[in-house]
Amino acid sequence: MTKESKEWLQKAWEDFRVMEHEMALPPSERVASAVCFHAQQFVEKALKAFLVAHGKEFPRTHNLTFLKELCSAVDADFAELPVDELSIYAVELRYPGLGISPEPSECERCAQIAREVKHFLESKLGVKFELLGRLEEA
Repeated sequence: MTKESKEWLQKAWEDFRVMEHEMALPPSERVASAVCFHAQQFVEKALKAFLVAHGKEFPRTHNLTFLKELCSAVDADFAELPVDELSIYAVELRYPGLGISPEPSECERCAQIAREVKHFLESKLGVKFELLGRLEEA
């Protein structure tokens, strides 16, 4: 694993941990927008880590459908990941006036997708996110 791909994975892991911290709270105490945002950010950074690990370049983007397509060009299994619906949480819900306010069920769905992507990428990259801080640099 390259230093750069490890750094992407570590940043992704930070977002995942924030998401899980919020999900551990009672539903009435969760910040729904934070759960959805950090789930999206985890998936975005994890997909970018995969691309970096395979020597693929990508433009600056939050579009998970586009990133998934780039990953699918390397490994067709990515085509089935249900990440497309998370893209809206990258920017739109962070600002007032856009009418986006996630419901509790959306928190559950976003967290479910992030967890699925976590397991999928651990398998594809042969890593455990929990152990990233202990991995030796390649």
